[in-house]
Amino acid sequence: MTKKFSMITQILIAVVLGLAFGLFIPEWAHYLKIIGDIFLKLMQMAIPVLVLGQIIQAVGSIKPKELTSLGIRTVIVFGVSSLLAASWGIFIAVLFNPGYGVDMTASLGQGIKEQEISLSQTISDFFSKNIFASLAEGSIIQIIVFALFFGLALSKFMQKKPTSSLFQIIVDFNEVIINIIYYVMIFAPIGIFSLIASTISELGIKIILPLMKYLLVYGLSTFLFLGLWIIVIALYGKLNPWRLVLNMKNMSVMALATTSSAITLPIAMEESRHKLGLSNRITNLVLPLGMSLNSNGSAMHMAITVMTIAQMYQMDFSIEKMFYLAITATFVSLANAVVPGAGLVSLAIIVPQMGLPIESIAIFAGVEWFVGMLRTILNVNSDVYSAIVVAKSVNEIDYGIFNQTKS
Repeated sequence: MTKKFSMITQILIAVVLGLAFGLFIPEWAHYLKIIGDIFLKLMQMAIPVLVLGQIIQAVGSIKPKELTSLGIRTVIVFGVSSLLAASWGIFIAVLFNPGYGVDMTASLGQGIKEQEISLSQTISDFFSKNIFASLAEGSIIQIIVFALFFGLALSKFMQKKPTSSLFQIIVDFNEVIINIIYYVMIFAPIGIFSLIASTISELGIKIILPLMKYLLVYGLSTFLFLGLWIIVIALYGKLNPWRLVLNMKNMSVMALATTSSAITLPIAMEESRHKLGLSNRITNLVLPLGMSLNSNGSAMHMAITVMTIAQMYQMDFSIEKMFYLAITATFVSLANAVVPGAGLVSLAIIVPQMGLPIESIAIFAGVEWFVGMLRTILNVNSDVYSAIVVAKSVNEIDYGIFNQTKS
């Protein structure tokens, strides 16, 4: 009985074969670009409705009892931490320049025109005057803002009419859209192979070096941010930082090993109660809610990757553009659907919004497994750190449990 390769394994094989094909048969690799372009269009096809539906479901699922001072406090912590994670990713990318060293403008035939953007225009453009026009144009930030309002209105509506099937219809609709993404991702290895082969045929092996630098810089950014989180928790919660790390080691290892926040959630909840001393009320509210509303790792991943791509295309983002990127990455992290290749899907959402070629995401497919590990540990651990902040604010940490000798 043959063992089926996982999606990540298939993509890794496709990357290796694409590299070889582009290097050794460049004259043929050029003709594969059309296949890669079709794959990218198929990925983008359902993205506006995917984002719309996922955020409506995430916000609409917040129960009225969660919209208390505790729930609002939790959402604020989530929003601030994700925004800081995105901003940190941008800062690290500016500091270390992982994308410099290769000029990818040659693959376009001409340079990319820089988008002029002002702070006032940026804020104004967050809001849609016609949601159908926003969906047609793929204006993700406008779609997200509308979805947030829709989700809140849906939560209130379901409170008044609990027997209504509207919420379940949205859940079912989202499942269908995720199935569309799933079907498209079946062809991901072929699409990635074609994109990598055509890119390498034009740029050569020199594209690999910045990719390795990107992975190192991204790893450094992730663990430095985790370190900053630990310092904040230690000072605010009056907790021993080393014991905090020890008491969270099982969930951290599980996050790295499985690259799945969903699989890690039960262990995170168990350790939060029995090793960190968080109350059942805090654990049961904050951690499941964090699965949908708090994705520090995803926000940082999108921000640092977009900055790397911009550097590869010789684009210098203004302060306003970086601000727009941080906000957009924070909001798009809310739409992190559990689909195969979720990292690539997220990049397919945000990269075009920043005026960058969507085909650039193909070169990051080869490191998606490593990136997934880093993204997941930051997603999982930041959910728990957020829970500690909320628990401390309402005095629901049992320090006796936290300081017990067995870890």
